[in-house]
Parts: sequence; C-alpha cells; structure tokens
Amino acid sequence: MTLLNLPEQDDAEVILRSRDDPEQFAAVFDRYARQIHLYVARRLGTQAADDIVAETFLAAFRRRESYDPSVRLARPWLYGIATKLIARHRRDEERLLRALSRTGADPLPELIGDVVTQRVAAQAEERRLMAALAALSPGDRDVLLLVAWEDMSLEEAAQALGIPAGTARSRMHRARKKIKAVIPAEEENR
Repeated sequence: MTLLNLPEQDDAEVILRSRDDPEQFAAVFDRYARQIHLYVARRLGTQAADDIVAETFLAAFRRRESYDPSVRLARPWLYGIATKLIARHRRDEERLLRALSRTGADPLPELIGDVVTQRVAAQAEERRLMAALAALSPGDRDVLLLVAWEDMSLEEAAQALGIPAGTARSRMHRARKKIKAVIPAEEENR
C-alpha cells in the first residue's frame, strides 16, 4: 500500500490528540472550514459566514474535551454548532431590526474614516461659524443664538432680551445676512 492509499485519520483521533497538542486541531479546521463556510454563506451571506465559521471552530476547539470519540467524523458536530450560531445570528438581527423600528436610530457605528472626515469638516465649519458669530454685534448675536440654539421664536427672544419684536426681527435679519456672507447658502443645506 502506498502513502496515497492509506486511509485518512478519522476526526475523533485528531480531536483526541488535540487535547494534549492543541495544534492538531488545525487538521479538523483544514478539513471542514471551506465546506462550513459555503453552507453558512448560502444562509447568511459571505460577510457573516467569515464570522460564523470562526465562531464555529472556536466553539468546537473549546469543546473538544467533551467530543465523543466513538463518532468518527466531526462533520455533523461542526454543522450542528454552525447551525446554532446561524440561529443566534438571526435572532440578534431580528432584535436589532425591532429596536430600529422602535427607535429609528441605527446603533451601528459609522466607519472610522467617515467619522474622521466628518469631524474635520465640522471643525473647519465650526471655526468659520464661531468667527462669524464673534464678528456680530452683541445684540444681533443674542437674538440669533436664542432663536437658533434655544429654539425661541423672535417674539420670545424679544421678550427675553426686553426689546421690541421689530428690533429683534431687524437684529435677526442683520445676523443672518452676516452669517450667510461667511457660510454660503449651499453649505447650509449640507
């Protein structure tokens, strides 16, 4: 009998040996990872499959001490683990979708590159806006900030500042004109 005709070691032997030599478990991974990945990818998509396969083999590795050595092939055991993880993934996804439908807020973080770009752009705009606010007269600035930041009507801002409503409208008009000169209208709509 040549080396090519020798029967492969069964999975139970490999798993038993991996109890003393954990690196032996890599043979089980090499034997089944691709098959399990295809199975999971058909059910959840490729991105989720990468994570589920990793979790499957991690769980199998951790449970190798309890593996029944009378079961020659580990394939059904591994598919059982993967199937349970798929079910958990779907439950988590359903919970997330229900939460999104209740709150309307997406709890997933934005990509770090997008966040950094947005922050840098916002900081540049904020500096320009702060400079424009500083250039306003104190009276114009007070009216603008009460309306913009505190969500007051012009009448409420006038009352808060003890000035006539017409004066508040004039100050707001001047403030808007000066701010628009610094931040053009097309940038306001971003």
